[in-house]
Amino acid sequence: MFTRVANFCRKVLSRDESMADDVIVQNTMSVIPREQHAISRKDISENALKVLYRLNKAGYEAYLVGGGVRDLLLGKKPKDFDVTTSATPEQVRKLFRNCRLVGRRFRLAHVMFGPEIIEVATFRGHHEGTPSDRTTSQQGQNGMLLRDNIFGSIEEDAQRRDFTINSLYYSVADFTVRDFVGGVPDLKAGLIRLIGNPETRYREDPVRMLRAVRFAAKLDMRISPETAEPIPRLATLINDVPPARLFEEALKLLQAGHGFATYQLLREYSLFQPLFPTITRNFTEKGDSAMERIIDQVLKNTDNRIQNDMRVNPAFLFAAMFWYPLLETAQKIAQESGLAYYDAFALATNDVLDEACRSLAIPKRITTLVRDIWQLQLRMSRRQGKRAWKLMEHPKFRAAYDLMALRAEAENNRELQLLVQWWGEFQVSAPPAQKDMLGDLDEDPAPRRRHRRPRKRAPRREGAA
Repeated sequence: MFTRVANFCRKVLSRDESMADDVIVQNTMSVIPREQHAISRKDISENALKVLYRLNKAGYEAYLVGGGVRDLLLGKKPKDFDVTTSATPEQVRKLFRNCRLVGRRFRLAHVMFGPEIIEVATFRGHHEGTPSDRTTSQQGQNGMLLRDNIFGSIEEDAQRRDFTINSLYYSVADFTVRDFVGGVPDLKAGLIRLIGNPETRYREDPVRMLRAVRFAAKLDMRISPETAEPIPRLATLINDVPPARLFEEALKLLQAGHGFATYQLLREYSLFQPLFPTITRNFTEKGDSAMERIIDQVLKNTDNRIQNDMRVNPAFLFAAMFWYPLLETAQKIAQESGLAYYDAFALATNDVLDEACRSLAIPKRITTLVRDIWQLQLRMSRRQGKRAWKLMEHPKFRAAYDLMALRAEAENNRELQLLVQWWGEFQVSAPPAQKDMLGDLDEDPAPRRRHRRPRKRAPRREGAA
């Protein structure tokens, strides 16, 4: 009985504190009228507007929120549009036939309009200090939120978001922008600031450290000192994040058009090691190894392709990044086991990819392509006869050639540079010219002498003449 009374009192006190916090939030809330911001409905997806209008018509609060509002205020084109509402996921599903509920850790509604998906989230609420129902909220011993389906008000939702610049709400009812946490001033100052106590928020979700770095690189902003300070200390918490989620985050970090700047920040804040431990072990003090030079160049090339609306493939990025750890592992296996280099190379391929997949759950469809690109590196120097034409027919030949070109530049290897030049000319030459180029290879002025094995003779019979 005493325990029940104590729990009841604790719950009432926590609610009182929560209400007090709400009053503070409302007192600091700023409303930016239409004439003072640059957001126009013509820049918002028609499907997102449909969702907002229908939710409002049904009597629910609904706002455009997050990166979409942030980018519109910065004059950028948003990648997608997210909606937050007072309606629960089940209520959203009743309003939209083209809706499905997803997520267990965070329950969300996806409203699908062909290829476009409008993500709708219910206002998040604060966690109470008492043990809660495991079906709505669950927290691990390290502070990580394993489940979070506690709903609340828009004021509470603003406090539960990660960064101030992502906690801005646009209303189609009156065309205002609502700012509960000082996001607009931070946006103007170019500052990435975490909402709440940074260490607590990072422990709740370690991916927030990666997001801080990604937004700083993408938006060319600074991370505020109090937000940046705990990151190197807590970087190892990234190891607690599921590898499948880290793979998706790695693509956002390195293949979103700002990969090189993001990579530099990842190294600065000790966040690269949990993602790529194999590569980090091979970093040098001066940062001038062939591996580090090829990583710099492949990320710069990737950024350039994305900014020019060209396609990129994560298989090529990983093949380049892990190439030199692969070589080192292959040489070590060959020396220790006495195996032929080709066999040692195959075993090293398995070892390097297995370790990479323990940190990032790289799908098999990508690791298969990485293997193909690596295997072709061993075959590119063998061009005689019909081999060159057969190599060019391989689906990943162009990717393998590009990797070889990167290697030649990173190593400043004259022999490799000549091989790259030969293949570059061979690809664009007409068939007769290609035949002449192959003929020149066969007319080596100093051909290697072939040694034939001596023929085995049958033993002489006794008495034979």
